Amino acid sequence: MEELVAAVRRGDADEVTSLLESGADPDTLVAGLPVLCPAVAAYDTDVADALLKGGADPLRPLPDGSTPLTRAVDGGSHLLTLALATGRKPLTAPARADMLARARRWAEAGAEAELRRITGLTGPVERIRVEDDEVGWWCEQLTLGGTTVRDEHRAILTSMEVRYGIRTPFDELVARALAHPDRDHVVWCDVVSTLGRRTDEETWLWSRDLLNHPDRTHRLLAADLLLSLILGDFLKGSQPFWERGRELVPWAEQEEDAQVLAVLLHAMTHDSAPEIEAVGLSYLTHQDPRVRALVPQTMHRPESLTTVLTLAHDEDPGVREAVCHWLAHHRGSEPEVGDALVTLTHDERQVIRICAVSGLAVRDDPRCVEAEHRIGPVDLDQPFDERLMDVWRYQCRREAAGGG
Repeated sequence: MEELVAAVRRGDADEVTSLLESGADPDTLVAGLPVLCPAVAAYDTDVADALLKGGADPLRPLPDGSTPLTRAVDGGSHLLTLALATGRKPLTAPARADMLARARRWAEAGAEAELRRITGLTGPVERIRVEDDEVGWWCEQLTLGGTTVRDEHRAILTSMEVRYGIRTPFDELVARALAHPDRDHVVWCDVVSTLGRRTDEETWLWSRDLLNHPDRTHRLLAADLLLSLILGDFLKGSQPFWERGRELVPWAEQEEDAQVLAVLLHAMTHDSAPEIEAVGLSYLTHQDPRVRALVPQTMHRPESLTTVLTLAHDEDPGVREAVCHWLAHHRGSEPEVGDALVTLTHDERQVIRICAVSGLAVRDDPRCVEAEHRIGPVDLDQPFDERLMDVWRYQCRREAAGGG
């Protein structure tokens, strides 16, 4: 059906769904291949999802002996592979074994080496960074001789192992993450998420011991793992390490790398132990704004207000935003909190102005009404910020209290 092929090629998932509901064949062929293949080649997860929901077969044998699923694995698409492998029908045992073996081969060889092997070419590889704005991670896309792959194979392997009950050793997962030394890379994120859901004492101790490593990337991964373990497994309601951030104090006191220190502080903020506040205070004037921005979250005592207020005029907007968030959620009646929030309603960044006005409204500070006008026009293309309703809610409370 030409209409379905055209919709797939232009990436119109809604139209694909509409055509399938009208009777289009989800395995319609284009150039001898089912339309699921061009969606996989384009890394179009939305269109692939629509085709799968419409009945497309991810295990359909193709002329070259592959299937749409194996093409997704070879292409290195984490989300596409997950979609094709977890459709309406469970994978057969042979298909599952083949998928895991393929992902492992790519993961162990590395995307570039395997790409060169299958193409037989030795020329330069074209590389581009591909970012997923919705999920918040990125990967590298490599092209050689007309063949394109993404370097997400280690994430594919990690996710599929979890799905099929394979408990991969800690050190092996660490090695996968360190092969992509960036907190926002999809492989790093997937490893951190996987280990973070284990929530067992053994994983906690191994992660904490990794903080002693001389290499800062190992320590950064350790801090990220500990943060993930502290946050716990929300789906299972398991957070056994929530109050154990205090155990990280010795490492936070001596860490010299700003990024590692910031992640450690973030992990520690979920524990209210007094020694954590002392660590935060010691970094009040740290040269890196990422560290200063975490200081307010370490403050839990009423007398900490003065300390937080000193950061309200910080030159870095990220620090001011963190302070504004802290003040907006502070429930003490101190007048200087309201005054600081009023000042922040004049900030150059709209997100800070929104937070400050919301904080005033929640505190039932009448100055929120006049300050609301300083927020300015909001971007209608962005998700609606519920805090924009707080002044209206304040006015409703005032009217109800007055019998109006």
